[in-house]
Amino acid sequence: MAKFRFTAATKTNIARAVLGATVLASGLGAHMGTAAATEQQPATAATQDDHAKSRETKVNVTASQVLELAKSQVGISENAYGGGTKFQKWYANSQRAAETIARDGGKRADYINAPWCAMFVSWVGEQTGARPQVGWDAWTVAHAKWFQANHRFGDAAKPGAVVFFSWSGSKSLDDINHVGFVEKDNGDGTISTVEGNTGNGKVEERVRPKSQVVGYGYPEYAG
Repeated sequence: MAKFRFTAATKTNIARAVLGATVLASGLGAHMGTAAATEQQPATAATQDDHAKSRETKVNVTASQVLELAKSQVGISENAYGGGTKFQKWYANSQRAAETIARDGGKRADYINAPWCAMFVSWVGEQTGARPQVGWDAWTVAHAKWFQANHRFGDAAKPGAVVFFSWSGSKSLDDINHVGFVEKDNGDGTISTVEGNTGNGKVEERVRPKSQVVGYGYPEYAG
């Protein structure tokens, strides 16, 4: 997909990949788990600095607590329009939504039916008090680049890490399609995960091949 910026002239007729999948400015989008397109937008200074205050913030939250909450959401499903979850509603009303709208364009209502895997991860971070370390975004690429900018991105699967996927097997952050939490490294070339907005439109526990992993973001948990 060519690089472009959201303008008034493109509001009604340009499909954007704001959230790691193809999303129309009207808010109608494809599932994160099945869409292959991601916007090739570079990480600007604003993208990297909007979380700057989080870099030095420690949290009294463990990886086990984050995973416990994430797993407690298993089974929650989107509606027939690809949205309506509490994760999307929370994000649409958050301070971060205003910031990502300024970055990507659109409006708050667009998030209600938009791909929500990153919103799920962000919600879990917020609800556990780990958000300064987990980060928050609706666009998987920007979320991964935030971890990278904070020197907390790597290739080792650790419980509670935020895992970023590319279904093509690409190792480029710009090709990320999906995100979730690592439960464990299974030692056989796969990882167990907890993810929102799977191909089934649900929060699910999955087993994924490491060949689809772009990398991992490492929250600095307590303990």
